[in-house]
Amino acid sequence: MGKSIGSQIIASVFVNSLYMMANYPLVLVSTVLAPFSLLIAITFVSHGTLLPIAIGGAFILSMIGAGTGMQQDLSHFKNDFKLQDMVVSSPTSAAIYFLGMSVSELVYTIPVIIVLGILAFFYVHASLLGFAELAAVLIILFAFSCALGFVLSTFSSDVVESWAYAGIVSTVLSALPPVYYPITYIPMPFQYLAYLSPATYGAEIMQSITGVVSFSGGMLAVDWVVIIGVTLAMLAIAVKRSRWREK
Repeated sequence: MGKSIGSQIIASVFVNSLYMMANYPLVLVSTVLAPFSLLIAITFVSHGTLLPIAIGGAFILSMIGAGTGMQQDLSHFKNDFKLQDMVVSSPTSAAIYFLGMSVSELVYTIPVIIVLGILAFFYVHASLLGFAELAAVLIILFAFSCALGFVLSTFSSDVVESWAYAGIVSTVLSALPPVYYPITYIPMPFQYLAYLSPATYGAEIMQSITGVVSFSGGMLAVDWVVIIGVTLAMLAIAVKRSRWREK
C-alpha cells in the first residue's frame, strides 16, 4: 500500500511539475515574479524597515499561490486530458490524488523557497523554535489553499473558468490581506475585512516571530486556532464533499 501511494505521488510530480518545468521554463518565471515583485516594492517603500515582514509575506504568497495553482492544473487535466476520469476508474482515492498533486505543486515553489530561505537566514532574526513555527504556518496555509483549489477544480467545467477562479482566490487570500505589512497599517473598520482571509492570521504569527510587530499571547492563540480549524474544515470538504465522481 505504501509503495503504491509513493509511486502515485512520484507520478504526479513527474507529470505535473518536472515535465512542465523542463519543457516550459517560463512557468518558473511566473512562480517567482509575484512574491518577489511585492517583496521588492514593499522593501523600497519602507526603506528596508519592513524587509523581515515582507520576506514572510513572500513565503505566504508563494505557498497560497502554489495551492490555488493546483486548481488550474487539475482543471486542465480533468477537462482537456480526461485524466480525472481515468483516476476515478482506478483504485486511487480522492485523498491520494489530492496528496500527489499537492506535492507536485510544492515542487514548483522550490526555487522560490530556496531564495527566500537564504534571505530569511540573513534578515529574519528568530530562534530555531521560531523558524519551526514559521514552517508550520506555511505548511498549514499551503494545505488550506490546496484543499480549496481541489474543491474548485472539481466544479470547474472549463480551463478558462479555472483561470478566473485562481486569479480571484489568490488575490483575495494573499495579495489583499496584510501579509507584507502589519495589519495596523490598514485603517479601521477595514481591518475587519482583512480577517476574512486565513492568510491574515498566519501573517500575524509570522510577524510576531520576526519581532517587528508585537501581538498578545491571546491573539496569537486565536490565530493558531483559526488557521488550523479552517484548514481541517477545508481538507474535510475537499475529500468528502467535492464532486469527485459524477452522479
